[in-house]
Amino acid sequence: MVLTERKTKDVRRGEILDAALAEFAEKGYHGASTEDIARRAGISQPYVFRLFGTKKELFRAVVARCFRETLEMFQRAAEGLRGKEALQAMGLAYIDRLGSDRWMLRAQMQAYAACDDPEICEVVREGYGDLVAYVERVSGMEPAGVATFFAQGMLLNVFASMGFSVDTDEAWAGRLLAGCKDIG
Repeated sequence: MVLTERKTKDVRRGEILDAALAEFAEKGYHGASTEDIARRAGISQPYVFRLFGTKKELFRAVVARCFRETLEMFQRAAEGLRGKEALQAMGLAYIDRLGSDRWMLRAQMQAYAACDDPEICEVVREGYGDLVAYVERVSGMEPAGVATFFAQGMLLNVFASMGFSVDTDEAWAGRLLAGCKDIG
């Protein structure tokens, strides 16, 4: 007899969020199906609904997690730093994310595209606002510097959406990426 270990609700929830991140990043909120998410997670579709209620609540949970993990990445990168050094460290960490986890960046783009729904937009605004507040606090930059930082981050999200990585062979994309590394 083969014994299989039962996973906790929290473990399953994390696996569903991982699967949903990939599906939503690839297909967007409207294009992704809970059936495909369940299949990717190796569970039944009813279990997805039992844990999240609706597809929208699942999407909101994925979006909230994306922003939370981005904030945590910024916090780790900027630990012990202030000013331009903190901004540089956070920017380089975000560029590294393009190479290691472009799905998260693509999922963020899908979240912006889904902001026509007020409940989704609320999560996006809250998450983005938390990022801005943190960057303002640790960098001490004026609004123009913070805006430039976030504009460069959005460019990286666009790169992820186009399938570029940090080692792209496209000359124009490489030039823009090099510009993103020169923060502040």
